[in-house]
Amino acid sequence: MQSRHYLAALRPYLFQSPPVGAAVYARFFSVSHHNSVRARRSLNPELRGASWNRDLHSPASGRFVRVSTDVQNDHVEAVSRRQLTVDNRAQKLKDYNALHYPRLDHSPSRISISEFREKYQDVATTPASEEVVLQGRVMSVRRSGSQLVFFTVMGGYQQVQVMISLNQLSEPKPEPKQFREALHPLLRGDVVSVKGTAMRTDAGELTLRATELPNFLSPGLAPLPEQLIDQETMVLNRHVDMLVNRKASDTFRLRSHIIKSMRDFFHEKEFLEVQTPILADYASGAAARPFLTSATEFPQKELTLRIAPELWLKRLVVGGNDKVFEIGPSFRNEGIDTTHNPEFTMCEFYSAYSNLPDLILMTEDLITRLFKHVQQLTETQLASLEKPKIKLPEKNWKQVEFVPALEELLGIRFPDLSEPDALPKVIKLLDGRADFIRGPELTLAKLLDELASKFLEPSSHEQPLFIIHHPACMTPLSKSFTCPTTGQLVSARAELFIEGREIANMYEEENNPFEQRRKFQLQLESRKGEPGTDDEGPAEVDESYVQALEYGLPPTGGWGCGVDRLVMLFSGAQRIGDVLSFGNLRNVVALRQAAKEA
Repeated sequence: MQSRHYLAALRPYLFQSPPVGAAVYARFFSVSHHNSVRARRSLNPELRGASWNRDLHSPASGRFVRVSTDVQNDHVEAVSRRQLTVDNRAQKLKDYNALHYPRLDHSPSRISISEFREKYQDVATTPASEEVVLQGRVMSVRRSGSQLVFFTVMGGYQQVQVMISLNQLSEPKPEPKQFREALHPLLRGDVVSVKGTAMRTDAGELTLRATELPNFLSPGLAPLPEQLIDQETMVLNRHVDMLVNRKASDTFRLRSHIIKSMRDFFHEKEFLEVQTPILADYASGAAARPFLTSATEFPQKELTLRIAPELWLKRLVVGGNDKVFEIGPSFRNEGIDTTHNPEFTMCEFYSAYSNLPDLILMTEDLITRLFKHVQQLTETQLASLEKPKIKLPEKNWKQVEFVPALEELLGIRFPDLSEPDALPKVIKLLDGRADFIRGPELTLAKLLDELASKFLEPSSHEQPLFIIHHPACMTPLSKSFTCPTTGQLVSARAELFIEGREIANMYEEENNPFEQRRKFQLQLESRKGEPGTDDEGPAEVDESYVQALEYGLPPTGGWGCGVDRLVMLFSGAQRIGDVLSFGNLRNVVALRQAAKEA
């Protein structure tokens, strides 16, 4: 395996210069600045240079590489170095007859590490005579002479120490040479199975005393680093990140607990969990650009991924399902930043015979419940995460009305915002009072939303804030009414902000089919002439939904929440990619290329 001739036969590109313009070498040799930088960054020394605890190979040297430029030389040497590490490790395992990936045999004595720790947590239960089988990943190996080895094995997010002493193995005992050779290839990262009995060391540490030599279930070929701190390396090697950094795996566990707690909350209130279509021939429920795709069953029809499940869920309420909720993915073909990803998880519920105050109270109850649950988890199971630092009032969370609050802060009086010429009037009023992005794509709804983000939302850093009664032009799917204070046509809507981030959005849903058709038409009119609007949502009134309303939608409260942002709030994560299994879309797309360059 270490032969130069063997390596030349296996990877001939390492031993000759690539032909000019040959496409076959494009994946290995890149002279572009962009790719060469990415290659060096993806081969971060923290991951590349992890220790084996002893020398198993010699680093690849320049004599193996015959390329014409320094960039090509560095790239190929890095590629060959990683592969040589894997090849030499595989050969070492073969030499010691340890390169095996066996099927698991049935073993009634097999228990998990968490069960082992719970069963023998009391000192009085050890030493024990009952043999058990533990399986897990080796996280550290410590050798004490030639006949005693300690290693730590992890499984189910818990670890336990294993002691293997030649003198304490069951009969027939192996010869000293067999003992050394069986344990010599054991390294951090290997997945093993070991049989033994529970005991405690002189220091009182719960330990499995092996009665048989361990068996390799899945030997690690690539080295598992002791630490990983480079952000790009972490996100492009999330599987390694979770093994090395406890906080990464605890964040994903927290996400699972939060989703389960939300489900429990809704089930306790007799909601029905449902799944609605992700693929359809149109996207509605929000003003966003959808992803377009196709299906072999409909070769002439363009399909979209859903941008929100809202209209499907309200159809279910029309069908007699008074309380429904869904937790699932939605897709919006838009930009990526610290709080936005084109693929994200939403939770929406719809409750017949519920009004806006009901929704606000329900939101306070849910967020408070999640907050207390997360506090408990960080004190017990998820110790690597900090307790949430947000402060929640016991009751009567702060509320501000959209229009009066802005008028007071800006020192102006808005014109009738439902009039067709409201936008130029508002722009004139704001001259010198507020900065905002101008351009042909500016609409009244976008302008008002920008004003709220600059003048209203920041106060949510002090305490949770409900912004209520948005102008009707901002919420075409919500019921509207005339505000008694300002005389403006406003929607029965509220948004919850905590620490400057939107956490939840709620409405009294429009159930008048005539009014809903009119609002759809006004929404389409307002978007005419905007750049890129051909790709945003339906290009016509959603008549199928309006027809569903004609069967009678009860007065209904609707609620939506971005689950990813909720996890960010409670975990303290600053980037949405940190709470997604494999980072944001940019990270996911980069995985394959990074693997080619590694």
